[in-house]
Amino acid sequence: MTYEKQGAAALDYFPCRYAGSKHSFRGPRSQLDGDYVAFLGGTDTYGRFIPRPFPALVGDRLGLTCANLGWMNAGADAFLNDPGVLAAARGARAVVLQVPGAQNMSNRYYAVHPRRNDRFVEASFLMRRVFPGTDFTEFHFTRHLLSTLAQDAPERFAILVAELQFAWVARISELIRQIERPVLLLWFADHAPRDASGMDHVGADPLFVTPEMIAALKPAPVEVIDATVSPAALARGTEGMVFSEIEAPAASEVMGPAAHAEAAERIIAHLADVLALQG
Repeated sequence: MTYEKQGAAALDYFPCRYAGSKHSFRGPRSQLDGDYVAFLGGTDTYGRFIPRPFPALVGDRLGLTCANLGWMNAGADAFLNDPGVLAAARGARAVVLQVPGAQNMSNRYYAVHPRRNDRFVEASFLMRRVFPGTDFTEFHFTRHLLSTLAQDAPERFAILVAELQFAWVARISELIRQIERPVLLLWFADHAPRDASGMDHVGADPLFVTPEMIAALKPAPVEVIDATVSPAALARGTEGMVFSEIEAPAASEVMGPAAHAEAAERIIAHLADVLALQG
């Protein structure tokens, strides 16, 4: 692994902005006036602690501009609420959308911050009815909220999970519809897509997402890319990452460069076919 002392030179993300968006993205800034592929996703797409995340690796191999429009902990709401991102996606030849978890978006039970989607904002009247006696002022992040509810009220928690899954299908379908370009859905996780069993707790991302939910998307993505990380890549952990000692716990929770390299190879195989069909 690679450590950088706190306060010393660390990984430069070259933060940049795109027209119509208030958010800062990872750079260098891509030129969006020609052929390019847009990458939408969360922390892994952004590539925190990763010198060359998979959007950059794909661009290197294909010799094509790959605009990294990922940001930390983003859910569907982050993109649907950002006109600049939607405009950039609509101008792309194709869009690679990393599958987000179902927890970081507003729904009938709770609201999240419109840009920082992992931030819990408030519980709805319905949420307070289903979980009476819960002091929601104690929660600031969706994972903390859901972990507590899963432990304290498992039967009622299942009702909440069903709502999140229903909302996810609706919201991702709307995002694909608004993009209006070929969308390749990327499953980038330490486990393969699995059914609804084991949804009674807060596990690994993409949280609560099942193959049935992906199959229910309308319009459907043109491709679903399974980039489940291999045991060999997972075993390499934080090797090749750049982070300070204080950031080590956070670095251990994201995919490492070996996983990004695997994802890039799988994306390239599918993306090359989609681009070739466009002529």
